Amino acid sequence: MHVQRRMRSYYGLGVWGRYRLRLRRKRYIARAFRKRRELRNVVNRTNQIKPGDILLFSTQRNEKIRLPYFLKYYRDLGVNHFFIVDNDSNDGSVPYLAAQDDVSVWHTKASYKRSRFGVDWLNYLQWKYAHGHWSLVVDPDEFLVYPFCDTRPLPALCDWLDASDIRSFGAMLLDMYPKGRIDDVPYREGQNPLEIASWFDSGNYVISKNHTYGNLWIQGGPRTRRFFTDEPAKAPALNKTPLVKWQSNYTYISSTHMLLPRGLNNVFDSNGGEKASGVLLHTKFLDTFTVKAQEELKRKQHYAGSVEYKAYAAGLQDDPDLWCKWSERYINWRQLEILGLMSKGSWA
Repeated sequence: MHVQRRMRSYYGLGVWGRYRLRLRRKRYIARAFRKRRELRNVVNRTNQIKPGDILLFSTQRNEKIRLPYFLKYYRDLGVNHFFIVDNDSNDGSVPYLAAQDDVSVWHTKASYKRSRFGVDWLNYLQWKYAHGHWSLVVDPDEFLVYPFCDTRPLPALCDWLDASDIRSFGAMLLDMYPKGRIDDVPYREGQNPLEIASWFDSGNYVISKNHTYGNLWIQGGPRTRRFFTDEPAKAPALNKTPLVKWQSNYTYISSTHMLLPRGLNNVFDSNGGEKASGVLLHTKFLDTFTVKAQEELKRKQHYAGSVEYKAYAAGLQDDPDLWCKWSERYINWRQLEILGLMSKGSWA
Protein backbone atom coordinates (compact mmCIF):
# COMPACT_ATOMS: atom_id res chain seq x y z
CA MET A 1 0.00 0.00 0.00
CA HIS A 2 1.42 3.37 -1.01
CA VAL A 3 0.74 5.48 2.06
CA GLN A 4 1.64 9.07 2.87
CA ARG A 5 2.70 9.27 6.51
CA ARG A 6 2.13 12.31 8.66
CA MET A 7 3.59 10.88 11.84
CA ARG A 8 3.92 13.03 14.94
CA SER A 9 6.75 12.09 17.25
CA TYR A 10 5.73 10.68 20.59
CA TYR A 11 7.49 12.26 23.54
CA GLY A 12 5.27 10.83 26.29
CA LEU A 13 2.33 12.36 28.07
CA GLY A 14 3.95 12.89 31.44
CA VAL A 15 2.38 12.32 34.83
CA TRP A 16 -0.30 14.98 34.38
CA GLY A 17 -1.28 13.69 30.95
CA ARG A 18 -1.65 10.13 32.17
CA TYR A 19 -3.67 11.33 35.15
CA ARG A 20 -6.07 13.22 32.86
CA LEU A 21 -6.60 10.10 30.74
CA ARG A 22 -7.38 8.05 33.86
CA LEU A 23 -9.99 10.63 34.88
CA ARG A 24 -11.43 10.64 31.36
CA ARG A 25 -11.70 6.87 31.40
CA LYS A 26 -13.55 6.94 34.74
CA ARG A 27 -15.94 9.61 33.42
CA TYR A 28 -16.80 7.58 30.34
CA ILE A 29 -17.40 4.44 32.39
CA ALA A 30 -19.64 6.43 34.76
CA ARG A 31 -21.47 7.94 31.76
CA ALA A 32 -22.10 4.47 30.31
CA PHE A 33 -23.45 3.33 33.66
CA ARG A 34 -25.94 6.23 33.66
CA LYS A 35 -26.99 5.46 30.10
CA ARG A 36 -28.07 1.95 31.12
CA ARG A 37 -31.43 3.51 32.05
CA GLU A 38 -32.12 4.08 28.35
CA LEU A 39 -31.95 0.36 27.58
CA ARG A 40 -34.94 -1.96 27.87
CA ASN A 41 -34.11 -5.63 27.82
CA VAL A 42 -36.15 -7.59 25.27
CA VAL A 43 -34.56 -11.00 25.80
CA ASN A 44 -31.59 -11.87 27.98
CA ARG A 45 -29.84 -15.19 27.36
CA THR A 46 -26.58 -14.25 29.05
CA ASN A 47 -26.96 -17.17 31.47
CA GLN A 48 -25.84 -19.34 28.55
CA ILE A 49 -22.41 -17.67 28.37
CA LYS A 50 -19.50 -19.86 29.44
CA PRO A 51 -15.93 -18.92 30.40
CA GLY A 52 -13.87 -18.48 27.26
CA ASP A 53 -16.84 -17.66 25.03
CA ILE A 54 -16.27 -14.98 22.39
CA LEU A 55 -18.88 -12.20 22.53
CA LEU A 56 -20.04 -9.81 19.83
CA PHE A 57 -21.60 -6.38 20.52
CA SER A 58 -23.44 -4.26 17.98
CA THR A 59 -26.02 -1.50 17.62
CA GLN A 60 -28.50 -1.53 14.76
CA ARG A 61 -31.51 0.22 13.33
CA ASN A 62 -33.65 -1.22 10.52
CA GLU A 63 -31.00 -3.69 9.37
CA LYS A 64 -33.18 -6.81 9.23
CA ILE A 65 -32.24 -7.45 5.61
CA ARG A 66 -28.58 -7.73 6.68
CA LEU A 67 -28.97 -9.64 9.95
CA PRO A 68 -29.28 -13.26 8.71
CA TYR A 69 -25.95 -13.23 6.88
CA PHE A 70 -24.30 -11.10 9.59
CA LEU A 71 -25.20 -13.64 12.29
CA LYS A 72 -24.22 -16.60 10.10
CA TYR A 73 -20.85 -15.09 9.21
CA TYR A 74 -19.82 -14.51 12.81
CA ARG A 75 -21.27 -17.79 14.05
CA ASP A 76 -19.16 -19.59 11.44
CA LEU A 77 -16.15 -17.53 12.51
CA GLY A 78 -16.55 -18.64 16.13
CA VAL A 79 -18.65 -16.05 18.00
CA ASN A 80 -20.62 -17.69 20.82
CA HIS A 81 -23.05 -14.95 21.86
CA PHE A 82 -24.41 -11.73 20.36
CA PHE A 83 -25.40 -8.57 22.24
CA ILE A 84 -27.56 -6.33 20.05
CA VAL A 85 -28.89 -2.88 20.95
CA ASP A 86 -31.79 -1.95 18.70
CA ASN A 87 -32.33 1.78 18.27
CA ASP A 88 -36.10 1.86 17.64
CA SER A 89 -36.31 -0.22 14.45
CA ASN A 90 -39.64 -0.63 12.68
CA ASP A 91 -38.67 -3.28 10.12
CA GLY A 92 -39.15 -6.42 12.24
CA SER A 93 -35.54 -6.55 13.43
CA VAL A 94 -36.41 -6.97 17.11
CA PRO A 95 -38.69 -10.03 16.85
CA TYR A 96 -36.23 -11.61 14.41
CA LEU A 97 -33.30 -11.11 16.78
CA ALA A 98 -35.32 -12.18 19.81
CA ALA A 99 -36.01 -15.53 18.13
CA GLN A 100 -32.28 -16.33 17.81
CA ASP A 101 -31.04 -18.70 20.51
CA ASP A 102 -27.59 -17.10 20.82
CA VAL A 103 -28.71 -13.45 20.85
CA SER A 104 -29.56 -11.12 23.74
CA VAL A 105 -31.45 -7.98 22.70
CA TRP A 106 -31.93 -4.54 24.20
CA HIS A 107 -34.20 -1.85 22.76
CA THR A 108 -34.04 1.92 23.12
CA LYS A 109 -35.84 4.93 21.70
CA ALA A 110 -33.20 7.27 23.11
CA SER A 111 -30.98 9.50 21.00
CA TYR A 112 -28.21 7.69 19.15
CA LYS A 113 -26.29 10.95 19.00
CA ARG A 114 -26.56 11.60 22.75
CA SER A 115 -25.32 8.10 23.50
CA ARG A 116 -22.13 9.08 21.66
CA PHE A 117 -23.41 7.13 18.64
CA GLY A 118 -24.18 3.98 20.61
CA VAL A 119 -20.78 3.81 22.34
CA ASP A 120 -22.27 4.46 25.80
CA TRP A 121 -24.80 1.65 25.43
CA LEU A 122 -22.23 -0.92 24.32
CA ASN A 123 -19.68 0.24 26.91
CA TYR A 124 -22.25 -0.50 29.61
CA LEU A 125 -23.09 -3.95 28.25
CA GLN A 126 -19.41 -4.79 27.94
CA TRP A 127 -18.78 -3.53 31.48
CA LYS A 128 -21.53 -5.81 32.76
CA TYR A 129 -21.07 -8.94 30.67
CA ALA A 130 -17.72 -9.00 28.82
CA HIS A 131 -15.15 -8.89 31.65
CA GLY A 132 -12.54 -11.58 30.94
CA HIS A 133 -13.92 -12.39 27.47
CA TRP A 134 -12.66 -11.57 24.02
CA SER A 135 -15.15 -8.97 22.85
CA LEU A 136 -15.80 -8.05 19.22
CA VAL A 137 -17.58 -4.77 18.39
CA VAL A 138 -18.78 -4.42 14.81
CA ASP A 139 -21.67 -2.97 12.81
CA PRO A 140 -24.03 -5.21 10.78
CA ASP A 141 -22.25 -4.15 7.58
CA GLU A 142 -18.72 -4.98 8.83
CA PHE A 143 -17.05 -8.37 8.32
CA LEU A 144 -13.75 -9.16 10.02
CA VAL A 145 -11.03 -10.96 8.08
CA TYR A 146 -7.65 -11.70 9.61
CA PRO A 147 -4.57 -13.81 8.78
CA PHE A 148 -5.48 -17.47 8.19
CA CYS A 149 -9.20 -16.80 8.76
CA ASP A 150 -9.96 -19.32 6.01
CA THR A 151 -8.41 -22.14 8.07
CA ARG A 152 -8.25 -20.84 11.66
CA PRO A 153 -11.46 -19.74 13.43
CA LEU A 154 -11.68 -16.78 15.77
CA PRO A 155 -10.96 -18.88 18.92
CA ALA A 156 -7.58 -19.81 17.37
CA LEU A 157 -6.73 -16.14 16.88
CA CYS A 158 -7.80 -15.30 20.43
CA ASP A 159 -5.77 -18.21 21.84
CA TRP A 160 -2.69 -16.94 20.01
CA LEU A 161 -3.29 -13.39 21.25
CA ASP A 162 -3.62 -14.70 24.81
CA ALA A 163 -0.43 -16.74 24.49
CA SER A 164 1.36 -13.67 23.10
CA ASP A 165 0.06 -11.46 25.93
CA ILE A 166 -1.71 -9.20 23.41
CA ARG A 167 -4.91 -7.56 24.68
CA SER A 168 -6.26 -5.88 21.52
CA PHE A 169 -6.36 -6.54 17.80
CA GLY A 170 -6.58 -3.81 15.16
CA ALA A 171 -8.31 -3.82 11.80
CA MET A 172 -8.49 -1.29 9.00
CA LEU A 173 -11.97 -0.54 7.67
CA LEU A 174 -11.97 -1.29 3.94
CA ASP A 175 -14.89 0.17 1.98
CA MET A 176 -16.32 -2.34 -0.49
CA TYR A 177 -18.47 -1.37 -3.48
CA PRO A 178 -19.90 -2.83 -6.71
CA LYS A 179 -18.62 -2.30 -10.23
CA GLY A 180 -21.14 0.17 -11.61
CA ARG A 181 -24.02 1.90 -9.90
CA ILE A 182 -24.57 0.81 -6.31
CA ASP A 183 -28.32 0.52 -7.00
CA ASP A 184 -27.99 -1.73 -10.08
CA VAL A 185 -28.12 -5.08 -8.26
CA PRO A 186 -30.71 -5.56 -5.50
CA TYR A 187 -29.45 -7.12 -2.28
CA ARG A 188 -31.45 -10.12 -1.04
CA GLU A 189 -31.95 -10.94 2.64
CA GLY A 190 -29.46 -13.59 3.71
CA GLN A 191 -27.13 -12.96 0.77
CA ASN A 192 -23.39 -12.50 1.17
CA PRO A 193 -23.03 -8.76 0.41
CA LEU A 194 -19.54 -9.38 -1.02
CA GLU A 195 -21.22 -11.07 -3.97
CA ILE A 196 -22.28 -7.55 -4.98
CA ALA A 197 -19.85 -5.19 -3.24
CA SER A 198 -16.65 -7.01 -4.19
CA TRP A 199 -14.34 -4.11 -5.16
CA PHE A 200 -12.09 -1.83 -3.07
CA ASP A 201 -9.36 0.80 -3.32
CA SER A 202 -5.95 -0.83 -2.94
CA GLY A 203 -4.21 2.50 -2.27
CA ASN A 204 -5.07 6.14 -1.63
CA TYR A 205 -4.71 6.02 2.18
CA VAL A 206 -3.17 8.54 4.58
CA ILE A 207 -1.94 7.72 8.08
CA SER A 208 -1.20 10.04 11.00
CA LYS A 209 -0.66 9.41 14.69
CA ASN A 210 -2.87 10.64 17.50
CA HIS A 211 -0.47 11.94 20.16
CA THR A 212 -2.97 11.80 23.03
CA TYR A 213 -4.29 8.27 22.54
CA GLY A 214 -1.34 6.74 20.68
CA ASN A 215 -3.45 5.25 17.89
CA LEU A 216 -2.92 5.52 14.16
CA TRP A 217 -5.55 7.57 12.30
CA ILE A 218 -6.26 6.24 8.79
CA GLN A 219 -8.29 8.01 6.10
CA GLY A 220 -8.78 7.55 2.39
CA GLY A 221 -10.38 5.09 0.01
CA PRO A 222 -13.52 5.67 -2.06
CA ARG A 223 -15.29 7.82 0.50
CA THR A 224 -12.43 10.31 0.58
CA ARG A 225 -11.85 10.44 -3.18
CA ARG A 226 -15.55 10.66 -3.99
CA PHE A 227 -17.34 12.47 -1.16
CA PHE A 228 -14.57 14.44 0.59
CA THR A 229 -12.38 15.43 -2.32
CA ASP A 230 -12.22 19.08 -1.27
CA GLU A 231 -11.98 18.40 2.48
CA PRO A 232 -10.14 15.09 2.95
CA ALA A 233 -9.47 15.84 6.63
CA LYS A 234 -13.23 15.46 7.24
CA ALA A 235 -13.36 12.00 5.69
CA PRO A 236 -14.36 9.09 7.97
CA ALA A 237 -11.65 7.37 10.01
CA LEU A 238 -10.77 3.85 8.87
CA ASN A 239 -8.71 2.69 11.87
CA LYS A 240 -10.49 0.42 14.33
CA THR A 241 -9.72 -1.81 17.29
CA PRO A 242 -12.74 -4.12 17.20
CA LEU A 243 -11.38 -7.11 19.14
CA VAL A 244 -10.33 -6.68 22.78
CA LYS A 245 -9.80 -9.01 25.76
CA TRP A 246 -12.23 -6.92 27.78
CA GLN A 247 -11.80 -5.78 31.35
CA SER A 248 -14.36 -3.81 33.35
CA ASN A 249 -12.06 -0.77 33.53
CA TYR A 250 -11.78 -0.49 29.72
CA THR A 251 -13.86 1.93 27.65
CA TYR A 252 -14.21 2.91 24.02
CA ILE A 253 -13.87 6.64 23.45
CA SER A 254 -14.88 7.19 19.82
CA SER A 255 -16.67 4.27 18.16
CA THR A 256 -13.98 1.57 18.02
CA HIS A 257 -11.43 4.06 16.68
CA MET A 258 -9.78 4.47 20.07
CA LEU A 259 -10.15 3.32 23.65
CA LEU A 260 -8.66 3.56 27.11
CA PRO A 261 -6.35 2.50 28.70
CA ARG A 262 -4.14 4.09 26.10
CA GLY A 263 -1.91 1.06 25.50
CA LEU A 264 -4.81 -0.83 23.88
CA ASN A 265 -4.52 1.48 20.87
CA ASN A 266 -1.04 0.27 19.93
CA VAL A 267 -2.27 -2.36 17.50
CA PHE A 268 -0.42 -1.73 14.23
CA ASP A 269 3.27 -1.36 15.06
CA SER A 270 5.69 -2.16 17.86
CA ASN A 271 9.38 -1.24 18.08
CA GLY A 272 9.51 -0.62 14.35
CA GLY A 273 7.84 -3.93 13.39
CA GLU A 274 4.32 -4.78 12.32
CA LYS A 275 1.82 -6.40 14.64
CA ALA A 276 -0.72 -8.90 13.38
CA SER A 277 -3.81 -7.05 12.19
CA GLY A 278 -6.96 -7.62 10.17
CA VAL A 279 -9.42 -5.83 7.92
CA LEU A 280 -13.09 -5.03 8.38
CA LEU A 281 -14.76 -5.44 4.99
CA HIS A 282 -17.29 -2.58 5.04
CA THR A 283 -20.31 -3.39 2.86
CA LYS A 284 -22.26 -0.17 3.31
CA PHE A 285 -22.58 0.52 -0.42
CA LEU A 286 -25.43 -1.71 -1.61
CA ASP A 287 -28.70 -0.72 -3.29
CA THR A 288 -30.22 -0.20 0.17
CA PHE A 289 -27.79 2.62 0.92
CA THR A 290 -29.45 5.53 -0.88
CA VAL A 291 -32.67 5.15 1.12
CA LYS A 292 -30.66 4.59 4.31
CA ALA A 293 -28.63 7.76 3.71
CA GLN A 294 -31.77 9.84 3.23
CA GLU A 295 -33.32 8.41 6.42
CA GLU A 296 -30.22 9.10 8.49
CA LEU A 297 -29.92 12.60 7.04
CA LYS A 298 -33.44 13.40 8.26
CA ARG A 299 -32.80 11.87 11.70
CA LYS A 300 -29.63 13.97 12.22
CA GLN A 301 -28.26 11.45 14.70
CA HIS A 302 -24.75 11.10 13.30
CA TYR A 303 -21.41 12.73 13.92
CA ALA A 304 -20.83 16.48 13.30
CA GLY A 305 -24.38 17.28 12.25
CA SER A 306 -24.46 14.25 9.93
CA VAL A 307 -21.82 15.84 7.70
CA GLU A 308 -20.92 12.39 6.38
CA TYR A 309 -24.50 11.66 5.26
CA LYS A 310 -24.82 15.11 3.74
CA ALA A 311 -21.80 14.30 1.60
CA TYR A 312 -23.29 10.93 0.62
CA ALA A 313 -26.63 12.45 -0.36
CA ALA A 314 -24.96 15.10 -2.49
CA GLY A 315 -22.46 12.74 -4.09
CA LEU A 316 -24.87 9.94 -4.93
CA GLN A 317 -27.69 12.06 -6.30
CA ASP A 318 -26.35 12.24 -9.86
CA ASP A 319 -23.95 9.31 -10.18
CA PRO A 320 -24.03 6.51 -7.57
CA ASP A 321 -20.94 4.76 -8.91
CA LEU A 322 -17.78 4.35 -6.79
CA TRP A 323 -15.84 2.09 -9.14
CA CYS A 324 -12.76 3.51 -10.87
CA LYS A 325 -9.99 2.14 -13.09
CA TRP A 326 -7.76 1.62 -10.03
CA SER A 327 -10.33 -0.49 -8.19
CA GLU A 328 -9.30 -4.04 -7.25
CA ARG A 329 -11.56 -7.05 -6.83
CA TYR A 330 -11.44 -8.79 -3.46
CA ILE A 331 -10.08 -12.34 -3.45
CA ASN A 332 -8.98 -13.28 0.07
CA TRP A 333 -6.97 -12.20 3.13
CA ARG A 334 -3.66 -13.07 1.47
CA GLN A 335 -4.35 -10.48 -1.22
CA LEU A 336 -4.92 -7.86 1.48
CA GLU A 337 -1.66 -8.81 3.19
CA ILE A 338 0.29 -8.51 -0.08
CA LEU A 339 -1.22 -5.05 -0.59
CA GLY A 340 -0.11 -4.03 2.92
CA LEU A 341 -3.66 -3.50 4.22
CA MET A 342 -3.23 -6.12 6.95
CA SER A 343 -0.41 -8.15 8.47
CA LYS A 344 0.13 -11.58 9.98
CA GLY A 345 2.98 -10.17 12.05
CA SER A 346 4.59 -12.96 14.05
CA TRP A 347 1.56 -15.27 13.74
CA ALA A 348 2.76 -17.94 11.34
